[in-house]
Amino acid sequence: MGQKLKKLASYYRPYLPLFLADMFFAILGAGVTLVIPLIVRYITDRVITLESQAALDKITVLGVVMLALVAIECFCNYFISNYGHVMGAKIEYDMRAEIFEHYQKLSFSFFNNQKVGQLMSRITSDLFDISELLHHGPEDLVISLIKIVGSFVILINIDRKLTLVAFAFVPVMLVYAAYFNTRMKRAFKRNRVKIAEINSQIEDNLSGIRVVKSFANEDVEMEKFEQGNQGFLAAKKNSYIYMAGYHSGLGALTTMITIAVLVAGAVLITHGQVSVTDLITFLLYINTFTEPVKKLINFTEQFQNGYTGYERFMEMMAIEPDIVDRSGAVEIPQIKGDISFEDVSFHYEENTETVLHHINLEVHAGSYMALVGSSGAGKSTLCSLIPRFYDVTEGAVKIDGIDIRDIKLKSLRSKIGIVQQDVYLFVGTVMDNIRYGKPKASREEVIEAAKNANAHEFIMALPNGYDTDIGQRGVKLSGGQKQRLSIARVFLKNPPILIFDEATSALDNESEKVVQESLEKLAKNRTTFVIAHRLSTIRNAQKILVLTDTGIEEEGSHKELLEKDGIYAKLYQMQFAG
Repeated sequence: MGQKLKKLASYYRPYLPLFLADMFFAILGAGVTLVIPLIVRYITDRVITLESQAALDKITVLGVVMLALVAIECFCNYFISNYGHVMGAKIEYDMRAEIFEHYQKLSFSFFNNQKVGQLMSRITSDLFDISELLHHGPEDLVISLIKIVGSFVILINIDRKLTLVAFAFVPVMLVYAAYFNTRMKRAFKRNRVKIAEINSQIEDNLSGIRVVKSFANEDVEMEKFEQGNQGFLAAKKNSYIYMAGYHSGLGALTTMITIAVLVAGAVLITHGQVSVTDLITFLLYINTFTEPVKKLINFTEQFQNGYTGYERFMEMMAIEPDIVDRSGAVEIPQIKGDISFEDVSFHYEENTETVLHHINLEVHAGSYMALVGSSGAGKSTLCSLIPRFYDVTEGAVKIDGIDIRDIKLKSLRSKIGIVQQDVYLFVGTVMDNIRYGKPKASREEVIEAAKNANAHEFIMALPNGYDTDIGQRGVKLSGGQKQRLSIARVFLKNPPILIFDEATSALDNESEKVVQESLEKLAKNRTTFVIAHRLSTIRNAQKILVLTDTGIEEEGSHKELLEKDGIYAKLYQMQFAG
């Protein structure tokens, strides 16, 4: 825990002047609160005994002093509320940037096992609670300690008996609060888990809303949501039981302090051991030390809440990406595009069953290579090894004779273009989405890429041309249009290696023809891997590999494989018959 707290404290470093100013005004404000009841005691004890004019003059001066002190306290509270929150927001900004950057580094295998809603809750609600702790925590701690210690020192110098009566309740309050805080911590942790689950469910529902509506399954979704919502409500109810006991108990103890001091003071006054002035002073100070006791105890609640979020933050930051640059990895400014698989085997982390078995393959620069086979044979997996979305379990994948693990990831992936069946388009305009292939590209370069992808004509027919907003995931476009934008994106990137992962399998015949023309134009003079579902699209491939569970079963051109009358021929005949 010590290391975690040290790391947590390090987030103050860039804002140290602001933090110190926040602490200064917190201390000054607490000091002012302690001084005002002393002035009241001085007035009621000494000033009112003076002759009327002298008393009036003194009261006027002291009244102005108290007004000045109130103004100072007001400014102190304003500063810590405004600039203290700004400091907290800046720290939250830094932590959010840190965890988002960390998300970008994590590998496919991590995201395969995560829910987007839960990842979002760590970057939003968790960080808000952490920033609240980092802002309010230190100042609440300092203010509370100054007020409690200060009021104790002042009161014990006025009357020891009344001070002991008043402060006898403080240990009881602390023990009572500690008991409830332990239980609240557990409850808050459960709340976080439940709200993360709900976020995940909502994200899943909204992302698939078209599927929900197409199956008329709104009621099914409501039932699923109801279960999650009920779980969250139950967790909240449980936390509110402890919260209610906490606040009501502390409120009762505070009132009991007032009653105890009043009764004890009245008894001592009747015995001539305490003056009425001192009793009034004690009653004024009760709020001065009970309020920070509550604040101190609230700090423990806030600490539990914020620290729970921080632990979740650190859990995520502690996850190391399993795909990283090797020590001594190099940039590759230019490549020819020769690719070799040398005795490559692979299995996924969560599955001990080997997907690829001792694959040996030579692909020369500029070759057009097609991969076919049944689902689960490892076609997509084999292609995913080239950009190192996953690392080989055994063997090596090499580009131009260099093991891809010895090439910097950013440099490697900048040389590879991927067109997938499931096109992902970002919220924004057509221009933004094509330019994603080369973020600093000029408008002219984007338009040229769109023309190469046979997309320019339909783009110009859109309401605002290249500046048309395409909606969430390109919902305003057809499948063929989305696919051509993704091809334009790769044209703009202009990589020497291409991977087409069943890029036309979800399209109708007319769209497929247009997209296929774009793909073949893009593939010219580039090393190309095509994962094909429709065998009619790969007749022109220089080499076709047929993958099965045991590896590469057949290889050759379309004509050669048909003549072999093996697996490929049967697949082709089945599709042709269909």
